[in-house]
Amino acid sequence: MANSGEKKFYSRSELEEFREIINKKLAEADAEYRRLAESMKEFSGSSADSINFTEYGNESREKEQVEMLMSRQAKFIEKLRAALVRIENGTYGICRLTGERIPKERLRIVPHATTTVAAKMKRTETGQQGD
Repeated sequence: MANSGEKKFYSRSELEEFREIINKKLAEADAEYRRLAESMKEFSGSSADSINFTEYGNESREKEQVEMLMSRQAKFIEKLRAALVRIENGTYGICRLTGERIPKERLRIVPHATTTVAAKMKRTETGQQGD
């Protein structure tokens, strides 16, 4: 648990700092998602009949990569939005596994984090998945 002298929850001003970080990352992530979605339009309309099979295979592989990147970006956006909800409901910055306060340094780098590094490493060691 947190040290007895350390408060568990972040102050309003600290939460506002995190909200700004998250909103900035969210805007960047949304822009990247839109860019990827726009690039997907380039793939529509192509078919094996209109180009040779090598080109079609390369385009198909590129399309799969863009789809994978879009999926990852969508998940990242979901995690950032969930972090904003946690700020609103007062649970932001508290490890969901230990109840300890997640250090500011971690939240500044990974603002959507829901666990401390120690808790995450322990989960990894035991083979469990998740943040």
